[in-house]
Amino acid sequence: MGVPKRLTEKQIKFAQLVVSNEGRMNGTECAKEAGYGEAARIRAYELQNPKKYPLVVKYIGELREENQRKYSVNFERHITELAKIRQEALKKGAWSAAVNAEVARGKAAGLYIEQKIIRTGKLDDLSEEELESRMKEIIDQYSPILEGSAKELKQKVKTRQKQIRLKNVSSTLSSSQPKKSESLSDHQK
Repeated sequence: MGVPKRLTEKQIKFAQLVVSNEGRMNGTECAKEAGYGEAARIRAYELQNPKKYPLVVKYIGELREENQRKYSVNFERHITELAKIRQEALKKGAWSAAVNAEVARGKAAGLYIEQKIIRTGKLDDLSEEELESRMKEIIDQYSPILEGSAKELKQKVKTRQKQIRLKNVSSTLSSSQPKKSESLSDHQK
């Protein structure tokens, strides 16, 4: 049988549909639309197989390359398109669209610089001096909040620690001595 030397009309249509509808239509849908009917799924697979239909696969590749060249974005084309969009917007009185197109041209030309600094540093990355400096800043910044509650919190912690120590002491002593420690703890309060 051999490989045909030319593409059929259906094969050409299939290849064009595959390239022009990439991402929107799958091979089976392209084969159906090209006229392959009931066996469209099988035919789509075969037409995209370089061992079975090398001319179709080659043609699909050529069409993709042509599209890449046709729709490629380079600096000159990009600036020209933005200028056309700006002019059309000005003709229609769409000032906002014209300004946006001009700003986009400026950004593409490098006239505008957007800076976004995201720091994700860890405490481990700081030197000892930087860490102490940062801690002082935090304390200074939040001192009004910390001042009022810090003293109360320290007092509560001390009282609680004292109670825990007294309970531990009383549990180690004999049963007659806890009464003395209780009276001592009452006296110390």
